[in-house]
Amino acid sequence: MPITAPIKTTDFAGFIKPEIAEPIFEEAAKQSVVQRLAPRTDLGPAGVAIPVVTGRPRVGWVGEAAKKPATESKMGLRTIKPEKAAAIVVVSANVVRANPAKYVDRLYDQLATAFAQAFDMASIHGKATDGATAGPFTDYLAKTTKAVEIGTATAEKGGVYADFAAALRLLTADRKRLTGWMLDSTVEPDIIEAVDKNGRPIFVDVPTGADDTLIAGRLLRRPCYMGEEVALPGDTAKVVGIGGNFSKAVWGAVGGISYDVSTETAVTINGELVSLWENNLLAIRAEAEYGFLTEHEDASDFVKLTNAA
Repeated sequence: MPITAPIKTTDFAGFIKPEIAEPIFEEAAKQSVVQRLAPRTDLGPAGVAIPVVTGRPRVGWVGEAAKKPATESKMGLRTIKPEKAAAIVVVSANVVRANPAKYVDRLYDQLATAFAQAFDMASIHGKATDGATAGPFTDYLAKTTKAVEIGTATAEKGGVYADFAAALRLLTADRKRLTGWMLDSTVEPDIIEAVDKNGRPIFVDVPTGADDTLIAGRLLRRPCYMGEEVALPGDTAKVVGIGGNFSKAVWGAVGGISYDVSTETAVTINGELVSLWENNLLAIRAEAEYGFLTEHEDASDFVKLTNAA
């Protein structure tokens, strides 16, 4: 029979529970390539100050009665501050009432993907979710000036293997380490058949869980993750990957994703303020606070991988 009783927010309390917030956050971490490789820190509302060594003590050789050289250790502080990401999902209240379980499943996946994509776009490219305006983080991985284009080395010179080796060389020449890679899925055809000079594949798959949306493996013996949102749509620089020392980057979050539900307020839809109550709609507001920081402001511990093709 048709439902004629007034719709209230409390009608949805049975399946939209606060406990689901933490699992949503964990799913977002699974889908974010940056969050897979960089360590996490917990953030407070004002952020966290992280000590950074800017000068190390040195030891000198001296004679038995000679004057000992003076040295010093220098330490600075860099602050990782939380920035808020948010979305309001608006759906028909009648649809939700008719089949709430399937709706929650879809919402779970959609929010996880949306938050992960927004975070990666900001931490990799320094862009907001529109891909054009500046993102919330001052630090981002593609800020590095080190870059190698994939596909430039001829087969006689080593091909794709030589390109990735060149990226490694840029880091080691600057006394930097390479601990991992992140690649856009568009690069997969370029590396699945690539081999080193001894005929060994440079990328080896690593089995993952069935729910993992990322392709995991090892590239030049380092961890590598491939995802669909590493490359930025419309990016003229064609950045399709990042390699570097991911212990020199850190991400943080203030708790997990929080959200609330309303059927009585108004929401701006397509530039117009729409009454949820008048139109029998339900709105779920989801919010999360993330931070991202690299040890050096110029992201010199990383190298960009580009692909003009």
